[in-house]
Amino acid sequence: MSYAHSGRCGWRRWRNRLKTAALIGGLSASTLAIGSIAGRVGVIVAFFVALAVNAYAFWNSDKLALRAMRARPVSEFEAPALYRIVRELSSAANQPVPRLYISPTEAPNVFAAGRNPRNAGVCCTEGILRVLDERELRGVISHELSHVYNRDVLFSSVVSVLASFVMFLATLAWLIPFGRSNDEDGSPGIFGMLIGILLLPVGASLIQLAVRRSREYEADASGVRLTGDPLALASALRKLQAGTRALPLPPEPRLEAMNHMMIAYPFQGGGGLSRLFATHPPISERINRLEQMAGWKQA
Repeated sequence: MSYAHSGRCGWRRWRNRLKTAALIGGLSASTLAIGSIAGRVGVIVAFFVALAVNAYAFWNSDKLALRAMRARPVSEFEAPALYRIVRELSSAANQPVPRLYISPTEAPNVFAAGRNPRNAGVCCTEGILRVLDERELRGVISHELSHVYNRDVLFSSVVSVLASFVMFLATLAWLIPFGRSNDEDGSPGIFGMLIGILLLPVGASLIQLAVRRSREYEADASGVRLTGDPLALASALRKLQAGTRALPLPPEPRLEAMNHMMIAYPFQGGGGLSRLFATHPPISERINRLEQMAGWKQA
């Protein structure tokens, strides 16, 4: 499919990637902020803890997510249409076929995990297989495979380490005295306190959440390039929006820890300030972008 706005879409992709690089690492920053309570030694320990957590998540993200959703491997005999779709998309992308799983929940959703295409897995809930037709399922699978092909897990892990180091330096600046202080313990001056009080917690919260929204937009665009059918994904997102509202997942810690991997926010949604702290961009905005890719004129 040929798009008249390919240049604009290309700029949008690079803008999303730059935004991701600037925003990722919220959990690492939070870890460092907590470690700063114990002083400089605590910050150093927290820095290496953040590195270890990021490394563990990089190597085990697929196992943790599948375990949280109680997913099981599915055979081609059980899901022939799903296997056919995944094989066709993998062949079109010239990538290995990922492992396929099904989660025994009626909440309609799907996610992919894996540090690279050779270690990837795609998990569909039983609910999404009932709600979507084959064309729409192809759209959401292409979105999830795009997360893998874009190396989102690898990219996130690498930039998280860089963000950890940046926040490590910022936290040290908090602990190093600025200006003259009469306290024998070398407490920070006004400028150092402002860094700790304002930049660290605000930066950690915004980084942790905004990066997820940027990655979802990028995966939508990449998935459309793979299928050439933006309206299929748009139609699927409409159904998923209704389905997740009717059948939200319970807000359990094991599920909340991996909800950002799903194509649609799986919990009971809210308005107002909750949208500011959402891990997913609004589905309505995603649908608008997809319809623009298809050449629709927005009112």
